[in-house]
Amino acid sequence: MAQAFLSNRVVTPHGTQPAALLVEAGRIRAICRASELPADTILHDCGNDAILPGLVDTHVHINQPGRTEWEGFRTATRAAAAGGFTTLVDMPLNCLPATTTVVALETKRAAARNQCRVDWAAWGGVAFPARASTVDPLTR
Repeated sequence: MAQAFLSNRVVTPHGTQPAALLVEAGRIRAICRASELPADTILHDCGNDAILPGLVDTHVHINQPGRTEWEGFRTATRAAAAGGFTTLVDMPLNCLPATTTVVALETKRAAARNQCRVDWAAWGGVAFPARASTVDPLTR
């Protein structure tokens, strides 16, 4: 079922204006006037609270696995959400193992499972001397 978040201050590429943010299946489907919403939409009136795009941090160091006590997925994504970030992109070399192989990426994904409050992605690392046999599979 669709939900809509209504506000007098929705930040769009065309400026801040009254609008509705239509959400279906966990995805934003439209920014529109309240009068344009489907009749069965569940409404959430946010009044004058601002609705704006989430921020993306493309350079974070989530040290899990291996150095979770420095900062793991739970603490990194909780802090990100508190600061208005909806996506983190993790640098590859601070965790153990470093995210330079498909196996290490799968290990990182397993460590993140059920820990995250925001979305995350991983940069793939290149360890020198770089070998195409280890780098190419990370791009797929």
